[in-house]
Amino acid sequence: MLAVAYVTLAVLALLCGGLELVARRASPPPQPGLTGAANPAFRGFQALFLRGYLLALWADWLQGPYLYKLYRHYSFLESQIAILYVCGLASCLLFAPVAAWLPQAVGRRNTCLLFCLAYSACCLTKLSRDYFVLVLGRVLGGLSTSLLATAFEAWYLHRHLDVRDFPREWIPDTFARAAGWNHGLAVGAGLVANLLAEWAGLGPVAPFLLAVPCLAACGWVVLWDWGREEAEGGAGAEQSGPLLGAAAAAAAMPPGPRLSARARFWRACLEGLRCLLSDRRVVLLGAVQALFESVLYIFVFLWTPVLDPHGPPLGIVFSCLMAASMAGSALYRLATSSARCRLQPAHLLCAAVLLAALSFAVLTVSTAPGRPRPLRSFLAFLLLELGCGLYFPAVGFLQGRVIPEDRRAGVLAWFRLPLHLLACLGLLALHGEVSGSGAGEAGAGTRHMFGGCAGMMVAALLAAVGLLALARHDAELRLEGTRGEGDM
Repeated sequence: MLAVAYVTLAVLALLCGGLELVARRASPPPQPGLTGAANPAFRGFQALFLRGYLLALWADWLQGPYLYKLYRHYSFLESQIAILYVCGLASCLLFAPVAAWLPQAVGRRNTCLLFCLAYSACCLTKLSRDYFVLVLGRVLGGLSTSLLATAFEAWYLHRHLDVRDFPREWIPDTFARAAGWNHGLAVGAGLVANLLAEWAGLGPVAPFLLAVPCLAACGWVVLWDWGREEAEGGAGAEQSGPLLGAAAAAAAMPPGPRLSARARFWRACLEGLRCLLSDRRVVLLGAVQALFESVLYIFVFLWTPVLDPHGPPLGIVFSCLMAASMAGSALYRLATSSARCRLQPAHLLCAAVLLAALSFAVLTVSTAPGRPRPLRSFLAFLLLELGCGLYFPAVGFLQGRVIPEDRRAGVLAWFRLPLHLLACLGLLALHGEVSGSGAGEAGAGTRHMFGGCAGMMVAALLAAVGLLALARHDAELRLEGTRGEGDM
């Protein structure tokens, strides 16, 4: 599969470039009032944020291609590695409330610094062959992942809205730029990881060690550059300001005693639960997200043991997967901006889940014990990542429409609860089957897991179709300038 991986990466690079050009031509020119392009103060602040945030994302992506390979290099069995992954997912679940509370309790910038320290320690634990040290590393990795998902965004939103007082309409421009860079960083991380681990012969631990100076550089930007920004512009209510869209809720609160950070966090969770239970659209969207993304966590565990026995360069394979996701993202922008056939995000969400279901159906066949078909499995993984490229922008759009901004953090926290639980249960089931059957990694556990993932994707597709049915008569679920059946 060596030649296949390199040829696939070249083809995907050309495809992504072509789709990107077509998508940009099809997209209407951005309105200056919605992007802040003419405001030098905003552009400088945006560049300051992206400098630190992209370093954090780069360090995170570097650890993707060779994590499973590293554990196998240390001679651990698949069942033992599954437990390590479960520890990481369980720590994500347990630390999610902590990650949402910390920016309010100790400050947003300090929480970003804590991320850099925790993730650096996580990477350094990979130098040890001791199983319990590696478990500790997975726990630190779960904490770091939770902080990455909340702390940087919290710092940016606080400075953008509460301190700089920039228009709220400029926020999507910043995160759209971050998403565009994120795809390129993911592809580049696979190439660099492959260069270190295989071309340079430094082994699978090398990408983790490279991530440490990247995290140190991120910490330097956060400590000094962001610190200077706070000193010059005023820190606002840095120690106790509301988090992630809770500013509107805090402003609407009646005058009285100021709530503590813990009380505000639990209040946001309760309001998020009420919002989740009172709106059928939110329930369906949460079901799609929990089923789809929990399966992605299982895929992250399984792709390496499926392909690695056949000798592909894992870093290049990882870059191929990320390039397929980039192509899906470009297809989303093209499909939603084309004047001839403008599709709605709900349509593309159904298409993404359908692609994923087909991918896992193929994997159920291609991973049959004794008759592996690695090329088919590789193509199925690419199809899955193409679906991911469609899925995430569609879900992001729908979340922005159906979940009120002041309750979004609480609702998303409830979404993540079944997501991580399903992923943990799936990996524990795989661990039990591999350990109990005595067949080791040559057994049918992987195939059965892919079959279960296909079933979960079918359930997600049913929820997505239900959401699509609501979107036909709900203007909030459609792009502006289009009409649903109820309007005709």
